[in-house]
Amino acid sequence: MAETVEFHSNGNVASGYLVKPSTGSGPGVLVIQEWWGLDSGIKEMADRLGAAGFVALAPDLYHGELAAHDEMDKAGHLMRSLPPDRAGRDMSGAVDYLSSHPAVTSEGIGVVGFCMGGMLSFIIAANRPDKVKAVVPFYGFPQGEMEPDWSKLTASVSGHMAEHDAFFPPAAARALEAKLRGMGKNVTLTVHPGTGHAFMAPHNALGTLNAQLAARIWPKVVSFLQETVR
Repeated sequence: MAETVEFHSNGNVASGYLVKPSTGSGPGVLVIQEWWGLDSGIKEMADRLGAAGFVALAPDLYHGELAAHDEMDKAGHLMRSLPPDRAGRDMSGAVDYLSSHPAVTSEGIGVVGFCMGGMLSFIIAANRPDKVKAVVPFYGFPQGEMEPDWSKLTASVSGHMAEHDAFFPPAAARALEAKLRGMGKNVTLTVHPGTGHAFMAPHNALGTLNAQLAARIWPKVVSFLQETVR
C-alpha cells in the first residue's frame, strides 16, 4: 500500500512516498532519490522494498520539483541548488517519522540511496548513528568537502558502484572503503565490472541499465537489510 505522507522537518513540513508491506508492518527503510527527484524509478524501488516486507519511505528532497529523464541539465541544476542543510533536516525528519511509525517493527532504520542519494545515504548515516543501522548506497558516495565526520558512522555499509563512472570513480570508491575500514568501520563497496553509472535504474535514462545484474543484486540487498535492520 502506497501513499503520500507529510512529516516534521525541524520546524517545517516535508513529504514523501510511503509504502507498507501486505502484512501491514515491517522494518523501516529510507529510500533516497537520484538527481531527477522523487520520480517513478525511486517509487518503484520503494515499492520493491514494500513487496519484500519493509516499510519504505522516500522523502521528496526537492519539495515537488522534478526533472524528466531527458532533462539532465535540469536534474543537475536541481541537485546543485538543493540546500544541504534542508536535505539533512528532511532526511533526519524522515528517519524520525519512520522510527516512530506504528507499522515499523524495527528499532533501527536502513537507508538505500541511488546516485545523489547514494552519497546522501552515507551522510544521514553519519549524522544519525542513533537510528541508522544499515546503508546500501548505489553508485554514489561523499567526496572531498562533502565527506561527513566518519567517526560517528556506526552503520554497516554494503555499497554497489559502477566500473565506468565519471561522477563517482571506482578508484575513489576503493580509497573510501580502505579509509573507513582503517577506522574500524564495517564497509564493503563492490565495484561491478563492465557497469556504467545508474545500472540499477529501471527508467534506463542513461542507457546503462543492466537488468541481469540488477536482478542478481536485489536479493542480496534484501537479505542484507533483513540481517542488519532490527
